[in-house]
Amino acid sequence: MVNTRSSGAAPTTDDSDVTKRNGIKEPGVVAGKETNDGSATKTSTDGTNEEYEFGGPIGVTAMMTGFPMLMYYLWICSTYYGGHFTYPQNGETIKMFLDRMVGHFYEGAFPHLKAWLIVWGFLFFEAVLYVTLPGCSTQGLALPHLNNKRLPYYCNAVWSFYTTIATVAFLHISGIFPITTLIDEFGSIMSVSIISGVILPFVLYFIAYFTNSQYRMSGNFIYDVFMGAILNPRIGILDLKMFYEVRLPWFILFLLSVSTGVRQYENYGYVSPQVWFVILAHWLYANACSKGEELIVTTWDMFYEKFGFMLLFWNMAGVPFTYCHCTLYLANHDPKEYQWSVYYNVAIYFMLLGSYYVFDTTNSQKNRFRQQMYGTLIERKTFPQLPWQTIKNPTYIKCKNGGTLLTSGWYRYARKIHYTVDFCQSLSWALITGFNSPLPYFYPTFFFCVLAHRAHRDIGRCKIKYGDDWKEYERICPYLLIPFVF
Repeated sequence: MVNTRSSGAAPTTDDSDVTKRNGIKEPGVVAGKETNDGSATKTSTDGTNEEYEFGGPIGVTAMMTGFPMLMYYLWICSTYYGGHFTYPQNGETIKMFLDRMVGHFYEGAFPHLKAWLIVWGFLFFEAVLYVTLPGCSTQGLALPHLNNKRLPYYCNAVWSFYTTIATVAFLHISGIFPITTLIDEFGSIMSVSIISGVILPFVLYFIAYFTNSQYRMSGNFIYDVFMGAILNPRIGILDLKMFYEVRLPWFILFLLSVSTGVRQYENYGYVSPQVWFVILAHWLYANACSKGEELIVTTWDMFYEKFGFMLLFWNMAGVPFTYCHCTLYLANHDPKEYQWSVYYNVAIYFMLLGSYYVFDTTNSQKNRFRQQMYGTLIERKTFPQLPWQTIKNPTYIKCKNGGTLLTSGWYRYARKIHYTVDFCQSLSWALITGFNSPLPYFYPTFFFCVLAHRAHRDIGRCKIKYGDDWKEYERICPYLLIPFVF
C-alpha cells in the first residue's frame, strides 16, 4: 500500500524508465517560449527544460502565504463559531474583522513553549525510533544524477507506529503527559507546526546552496524554495522525505482522534460511534502507510519530487491539521448533536471498510508489481495482509521505451481506481459527522481537486513517455476512475 494523498506516482507504470525523463524535452518546453497550451516554462540550472507547475512563482507564493492563513481561518471557524464560516458582521470593517481573528489566534493558537516542546519532542522521538528499531531494507529507483545509483531505504515505520502508541498510552496512564493535551492545545500545536513548516524549507534551500547539493533548480528563489532544492535529504540512514511522508502526518492525525475519544470518555462516560469511526479510519490509514513503507520508495514523490515547502509544509502541518476537521467537529460538539441512525452509521462504516480494502490492495498490487519487475519484492507479514495484495503472474505491456504498463489486477478495471477509493475514504470521514457543518467537507473537496490535477498531470506525462503503447494501454484498460462507467 502507498499513500496516494502524498504520492504523485503514475499508478500502473514501471518507473524504471522515468529515470530517462531528465533527458527528455517535452513538447513546447523551450526556454523563453510558451508551451503549446500557452503555459509558462523554465529552464533548470542543470539544463533540464520543464514547465512551471502550480502557476509558477506567483502561484507558489500565493500558496505559501495562503495555506497557513486558510488553516487558521478553518480552525477559528471550527473552534469559535460552531463549525460555520465567519464573516465581517454588520457594521464591522475588514480591519475589525481581522482584529477579531488575531484575537482568536492569541487566545487559542499562540505558539507557547509547551507547544514547541510537544512538536519537536515528538519529531525527535520519531527520529530516534527510525534509527533504532528493527526493520527491513530495500532500494529505490535508479537516480540519473547519481549515475543511476539506487539509494538504500530503511523501513521500520510499523514498529515505530506501535511503539509510539505504547509510549503515548504509558505517558497518559502514568499522568506524565495526558493524551488529551493534543486536542486541548490543538491551536498552539498547529501554530508551531505551521511556523516550522514555513521556516524549514528555507533552511534546507540554503543548506543545499552552501553544500552544492542543489538539483534541478529553476533559478527563481521562491519557486525553488517551494519545489525544493534537495532531492534526497538524509541524516545517516534517516531519509527525511520518507520520515515526513509516512510517519509525521498520519501518526499525528491518528493521535488527535484518539485524544478526542479519550476526552469524550472523560466528559460523557462513553465514546460515540462517530468518534470510534474517525479513530478507526485514521488508524487504518496510518497503519497502511506504516506496514507498506517499503513500497513507497519507488513512488514519484521519492524518486522525483524535491523536499521543499510543497512536501515538507504539507506533511508537517497541512495534512494533520486540515484533514482532521471531522475530528475537530466531533470534539467541539456534544455527542447528542450527531446521533445518527444505526443504518446510517453502518452504511458509512461499510463505505470506509470497502474503500479501504480496494485502496490497500490496489496500491499493494501496483508497487509489488514494480518490485517484481526489479526482483526486489519483500514478503512481509505486517498486519493486515489482505487477499489479492500481490498479483500472481501479472499481465502487462512491455513498452518500446523499456517501461511496463500493468494490465491486470484492479487496474484492469480502472487505471486510477486507487484515486477513486481514496476519495471515497476521505468522503466517509466527512459523512460520519453529518451535514451541520461544511468544515469536515473541506478535506474531501480539496482532495478531489488534488486528485483531478494529479490525474491530468500523470496522463499527460504518460502519453509523452509511452506514445503508442499508452494508446494500447487505454484500449485494454478503457476506464479511468469508475469501472464500466468512466
